[in-house]
Amino acid sequence: MTGWLHGAIARIEADVQRSADTHLIPLRLPAYEAAGIDLYLKDESTHPSGSLKHRLARSLFLYALVNGQLREGMTVVEASSGSTAVSEAYFARLLGLPFVAVMPRGTSPEKIAQIEFQGGRCHFVDHAGEVYDEARALARQSGGHYMDQFTHAERATDWRGNNNIADSMFQQMARERHPVPAWIVVGAGTGGTSATIGRYVHYRRHATQVAVADPEGSVFTAYHASGDETLAAAGSRIEGIGRPRVEPSFIRTLVDRMVPVPDVASIAAMRVLSGLLGRRVGPSTGTSFVGMLALAHEMHERGEQGSILSLLCDAGERYLPTYHDPAWVTVRFGDCALAQQGIEAALRG
Repeated sequence: MTGWLHGAIARIEADVQRSADTHLIPLRLPAYEAAGIDLYLKDESTHPSGSLKHRLARSLFLYALVNGQLREGMTVVEASSGSTAVSEAYFARLLGLPFVAVMPRGTSPEKIAQIEFQGGRCHFVDHAGEVYDEARALARQSGGHYMDQFTHAERATDWRGNNNIADSMFQQMARERHPVPAWIVVGAGTGGTSATIGRYVHYRRHATQVAVADPEGSVFTAYHASGDETLAAAGSRIEGIGRPRVEPSFIRTLVDRMVPVPDVASIAAMRVLSGLLGRRVGPSTGTSFVGMLALAHEMHERGEQGSILSLLCDAGERYLPTYHDPAWVTVRFGDCALAQQGIEAALRG
């Protein structure tokens, strides 16, 4: 057991060593730059498995390994139809372990193909709310391990160390004109990223505040305001963020501000930001961009200067048949033209 464990950790650490840090991209928005407000995106799409969830999956695997929960030959099971499943399948294959993603039957063929490309297998349930119990049952039946991202995301990453996204952000900002951000804006699916960043800024005694851009249909905004863990919501239509139930890894005391974002604004911002960058981004990045612009506008109105950071969560190419298909968007979200005009006006300050 010890030999396999040490080898597994060594393979993950070697994978980290082969990967450069992700880029920090300045957004050139002249109206805000002239007012002393700078916006940045940390490009998480360049990870080997293609998204921000690469960091989470790596942390979850290391957490399970050092806790003795994951052993040679075990099947890894996760409740996910999105980028977490793709990234966990990547690490399971790296360690030579079977991987099963439990997901709703209506999951897009493109996402299923991405998971299978990484060597994973997809197991389907009829309703989204069934994924948790089904994943737990599958792990028990197979003698495997249920990774349970929604519980373990907030504790799997060492927020004090030098191997987390917050530490990387602050190092990369060191030579900018506002090196300590006024705001860091993220979305929340598990809540693990906002927890890591929130803990880090407290620990390092930075003045930075953490905002969560929360899509329509998510429970997190109402939970942040009330603290009622029994709340439920319809669920988000923006893939990867927003949840219908309060997840254990969303720590409301680490979030200074919630920014509710309508779906049409998320799609419009995704389109506008794709044009600004000259490359497609995903819908959750659009949601965060709405949050960044809202905070930048407020700072501008108050005459404040500073920097705002967020994440480019994954590449828009993953969403060509869906969020980047105008016909698909019109059927599911309606006309986003007015929202896009609003985003474009916001760029002018």
